[in-house]
Amino acid sequence: MPKSRIMAFTWATVKNLFSKPVTSKYPAEPIAYPEGSRGHIEIAIDDCISCGICEKSCPPRAITVKKPPEGTWGINRMDCIACGYCVAVCPKKCLQMVPGYQTPGGEKVVESFQRPHMGEEYIKAQEEKKKAALAAAAAKKAEAEKAAGAAGANAANAAAKPAAASAPQKEKA
Repeated sequence: MPKSRIMAFTWATVKNLFSKPVTSKYPAEPIAYPEGSRGHIEIAIDDCISCGICEKSCPPRAITVKKPPEGTWGINRMDCIACGYCVAVCPKKCLQMVPGYQTPGGEKVVESFQRPHMGEEYIKAQEEKKKAALAAAAAKKAEAEKAAGAAGANAANAAAKPAAASAPQKEKA
């Protein structure tokens, strides 16, 4: 009985010696990922508007979005199931599924991306825009009040004129 086990193993060894290798030449040749493989999520952070729709549509809640002034977008690759919902709902199409996989790590890390124009200059520009908008709104309100006051005075004058015209006048003899 032991002789038949050895012979079966010998046959497999001899067969593999003269056949083409089953394994791929991975380091020398890149792997061709099959059609329909999910891959991983990548973001073009410059195009992101930090709307948070991707965060709300992510089933495992692997994506975090912090709106301005922070303007950060993060993904926990260990929680991501690569379902592609975030890619489908992104209004700016800055998320995409890329074939291939991330290099594995030993720790659970959230990969964060900072929008480049979300620094102090951006915050100052936003504050200036708010001040300008408030000033424009105040000017518009003052103009509306002035127009309403002028319209009220015109209405009072118009009401006074018919009253004066209907009053009997004394005739000179």
